[in-house]
Amino acid sequence: MFKSFSLITLFALINVLKGHDSHHNNPAHDMVDAANNFISSLNKEEQSKAIFDLDDDHRDGWYFIPDKFIKPTGKRKGLLIKTMSPQQRLLAHALLASAMSSDGYRQATTVMTLEAILHELENKNPIRDPELYYLSIFGKPSLKGSWGWRFEGHHLSINVAIADGKLYSLTPSFFGTNPAKSGDDAGSFKGLEVLKEEQEIAFELINSMSAEQKKLAILPGEAPADIITKQDRTANIKTFLPAKGIHYTKLNKDQQSKLNHLLNSYVSKYRHEILEEINGRKKIFSNSQVHFAWAGGTKRGVGHYYRIQGKDFLFEYDNTQGGANHVHAVWRDFDGDFGRDLLKEHHKKEH
Repeated sequence: MFKSFSLITLFALINVLKGHDSHHNNPAHDMVDAANNFISSLNKEEQSKAIFDLDDDHRDGWYFIPDKFIKPTGKRKGLLIKTMSPQQRLLAHALLASAMSSDGYRQATTVMTLEAILHELENKNPIRDPELYYLSIFGKPSLKGSWGWRFEGHHLSINVAIADGKLYSLTPSFFGTNPAKSGDDAGSFKGLEVLKEEQEIAFELINSMSAEQKKLAILPGEAPADIITKQDRTANIKTFLPAKGIHYTKLNKDQQSKLNHLLNSYVSKYRHEILEEINGRKKIFSNSQVHFAWAGGTKRGVGHYYRIQGKDFLFEYDNTQGGANHVHAVWRDFDGDFGRDLLKEHHKKEH
């Protein structure tokens, strides 16, 4: 059932690892080309499933749960990988790879392959399928104006917006893993851990803190059952104000380095050219105005949660389900999820 998908994924992975050298490393060019190549492969019926207006309600309707649990339809919108021809699958992966770093693309495809592991562990559960991922394109792919796209399925939601061929948005960016680390029952995949840095560096950081620092960093009570923003269309900053946790300036230099490394594990899934543009407008890297907050246990096997919160961005990590072996990790933009801030600016210029 899954062999053809694995082969196609391998071909696409080989392609992305060759590097993004077209158009002098211009991600907007690469995404426009990849999106239009994909669209050209579609018939009218497929286009009706894959292409939406930029302001379509589906744009903000993102999910990281299996299709079965999406209400009321029990399925996602977009064109399903499972129904695509081999050529279309390659072109869909080319669009995914056009925004990702090689590490990010590897992680995304490995998240998809975890569905095959769950399929076996859950007695051939039909909702576990690495081909149950969808591609949606919003607006007309062009270097002028605004458009976007989403690649999404269980435990993966990649949302990209581009304005005027030079401004980018990458949020919500969701990666999840179940199991977080595969056990003996996973056979040849034993020990597979996709989001390893997001957990290990966080443990190093919290366990390096003094008692006084921990008083600031650790929130009272148990870890929440999931990321607090869940699948909300907007990450409401009011929910997180006043900011809690330990401020960046209360960490020593080694701890600040760990926090920067931890934050980088979320954003480095994407191409550095895109991140540099975003960082020029909204501070991502080495941001001294962030808080780090922790809840729950500080060792593996005990449910835990943490977040990194700045003026613009929020990073959340939760590992409480499945005996603390089921990770949800997300990057949100309080004002700019789905490129909302870019679209506001674009409409001001147009009108």
